[in-house]
Amino acid sequence: MEKRRVIDDYEPGPVPPQKPLDRFGFIKQDASSTPEGLAKSRLIVEYEREAIRVRKWRKMIGVGGNDWKHYARRKPHVVKRRIRKGIPDCLRGLVWQLISGSRDLLLLNPGVYEQLVIYETSASELDIIRDISRTFPSHVFFQQRHGPGQRSLYNVLKAYSVFDRDVGYVQGMGFLAGLLLLYMSEEDAFWLLVALLKGAIHAPMEGLYQVGLPLVQQYLFQFEQLVREHLPKLGAHFSHEMINPSMYASQWFITVFSYSLPFPLALRIWDVFLYEGVKIVFKVGLALLKYCHNDLIKLSFEKLVHALRNFPEDAMDPDTLLPMAFSIKVSRSLAESKNEYEKQNGKLMKSTELMEVHKQLH
Repeated sequence: MEKRRVIDDYEPGPVPPQKPLDRFGFIKQDASSTPEGLAKSRLIVEYEREAIRVRKWRKMIGVGGNDWKHYARRKPHVVKRRIRKGIPDCLRGLVWQLISGSRDLLLLNPGVYEQLVIYETSASELDIIRDISRTFPSHVFFQQRHGPGQRSLYNVLKAYSVFDRDVGYVQGMGFLAGLLLLYMSEEDAFWLLVALLKGAIHAPMEGLYQVGLPLVQQYLFQFEQLVREHLPKLGAHFSHEMINPSMYASQWFITVFSYSLPFPLALRIWDVFLYEGVKIVFKVGLALLKYCHNDLIKLSFEKLVHALRNFPEDAMDPDTLLPMAFSIKVSRSLAESKNEYEKQNGKLMKSTELMEVHKQLH
């Protein structure tokens, strides 16, 4: 029987050669065609604007986040508006912990993360090691094989697989943990993962990763209903071409867009997701389809599948796509389609149980 090896048994690989990086630490795919002088002037304007926003946010959250709860209770509309505009990148990690409820979990459970990482073993260790190099491979933090970034990612995923053995480890979880590790420590990332999957503030997400992916199935059902309601012509075209959301939208929900969209846009979605919950994933999905509606409606099956997995660059601008997403109302429809899904699923489960009883009797 093969001896199980944890990641500490592996020597770090060679440090990858230095390449130009963007502001988030990803390798630049191609050189910008923007003239150097124009690019610099844009950067100066952006930095000045960001500095003003940082000052507002620091005043709002206080030192170490001490004023956050008081401010959020007093001025929820201001908080919501500012989060939708985007959390300043230098404060993002702290604010994510505050709005997700993970900071409270961390304070209530001192030493638990260390216990899980150092003293416990997981049945998923080899699966985690195998998948680690697939998580943000173009980011400088995760590039070195068995280097610091990959070790941190392994530790967080291993700890969660021990903490919640019913869920264990599923591949899509790596993108959630990887994104969090770019903005906070291992322990902070672990408790934010717990807050999301166990539902510290919003509905629990663990059903996205349980056997059979039950919550993914529900969300895809709900998304299909929303497409028919908000984009009826496109919904009818999808039906005619036999396109269903499982062909293009599963990763949207499993990784909350961290896998499939450009990083700056994914971050803006995560800002809102952690504060408002999963409905932003539905809204952004609908906004993408709405933005590309006139092109998608002309395509046949094969080209449709490709287009739905490769949206055009002009659709990826957060300041264009997100206002469109915010304008779409989904709460009532989501509640109705959830009830409908549960009724259908309940009937299906009852019929399955009856078949099992029938088998036992004969």
